Amino acid sequence: MALAPKFAGLKLGEARTLHTLEIYLDYVCPFSAKLFKTFYKTVTPTINEKYASNLQVIFRQHVQPWHPSSTLTHEAGVAVLRLAPEKFWTFSEALFQEQDKYFDVNAVNEKRNETYSRLAKLGASVGVDESQMLKLLTVSDKPGPDGGLNTGNGVTNDLKLLIKANRVIGVHVSPTVFFNGIEEKSISSSFTTKEWEEWLQKNVV
Repeated sequence: MALAPKFAGLKLGEARTLHTLEIYLDYVCPFSAKLFKTFYKTVTPTINEKYASNLQVIFRQHVQPWHPSSTLTHEAGVAVLRLAPEKFWTFSEALFQEQDKYFDVNAVNEKRNETYSRLAKLGASVGVDESQMLKLLTVSDKPGPDGGLNTGNGVTNDLKLLIKANRVIGVHVSPTVFFNGIEEKSISSSFTTKEWEEWLQKNVV
C-alpha cells in the first residue's frame, strides 16, 4: 500500500517516499473515460512541470464484470504492459477515445477472439506489435494439455493479480481515486482542470 511521505519513518532504510496518486479506471466506464481524458490531457503536463519530483501516479486497471467487454479490454491493457509498457498510457488514451465500440450493444454479437483482434489493431495504432498482442490475447478452442477447458490466454494470470490487488482494498466502482493509500472521495469524474490544479497545490507538497 502507498505511504504518505510524512510517515516515511515507518519504512526500513532510507529509500525516498513519494506521494502516490492511484486512479482506478475501467475502460468501458463512461465516467472513467471522462476523468482520464481531463487528467491525461490537461493535468499531466502540470504534474510533469511542478510535481514530478514528489508525486507518482498509478493507473489501476479496474475490471467491472457487469460490463462483459471490460475483461477483454483490460486484458488488452495487460498485453500492452507485457509487450510495450511505455505505450500503456497512450494505448489507454486510444481505447478511451473509442470505448463505445466495446459497449454491450456494439460487441454483443461479436466472438471473443474477434474483439481481441480489434483491440490488437488498436494497439498497433500506437506502436504495439499487433501479431504479438493478438497471440497473447487469443483463446484457443481446443482443450489444454491436461484436458482443461478454461485455458485462458497469455495474460490471464497477470489479470488475476491485478484483480486480487483491487479486491484486497475493496475498490468497487470506477473511477475511484486513492491518495497515499487512502480513498480521496473529493475527486470525481467531473473534476475540472482547475479543480485538479487546486487539489494538487493543496495536497502535494
